[in-house]
Amino acid sequence: MKVTDEVYREYSQMVYKYLFSLTGDAHVAEEVTQETFYQAVRCAGRYDGSCRFSTWLCAIAKNQLNSYRRKHSVPFGDTEKPETLAKTGAGKTDVTPEKTVLSEYGRVEILRKLHQLDAAVREVMYLRIFGDLSFAQIGEITGRTENWARVTYYRGKEKLRKELDGNE
Repeated sequence: MKVTDEVYREYSQMVYKYLFSLTGDAHVAEEVTQETFYQAVRCAGRYDGSCRFSTWLCAIAKNQLNSYRRKHSVPFGDTEKPETLAKTGAGKTDVTPEKTVLSEYGRVEILRKLHQLDAAVREVMYLRIFGDLSFAQIGEITGRTENWARVTYYRGKEKLRKELDGNE
């Protein structure tokens, strides 16, 4: 598949949201998104169609984020600190049940609890809450099914609910 302006317009927001959900840093997400598309253009001939194009782009994005972290001496997970996410937020004003809960409880405390979840659960939660991605998109990005993403999100949400209820 050839990476064109049209492809960039179609997928850039999805890649950006994915990266933002992993970093909580708009600047880093933007920089790595640009590098992702640069690499996609360079390696377009390697795309064999065995997965969705968006999944291929997200794999490139994750690799580029890892390279960014190594290059800038950022330990893995350091850009995912709850404090960073609490300051930047998702930058949107859409009201969802998840965001309502975040505003009702102490946002930083919820994000701390969220950050303590297993990596796979945390990634699904970040992609859903901060990336505003559908379960189908999350499944595609993680290389799993939409149902796996739904179940993982539900279990993560229930675990957070129990943790928060125990603190009151």
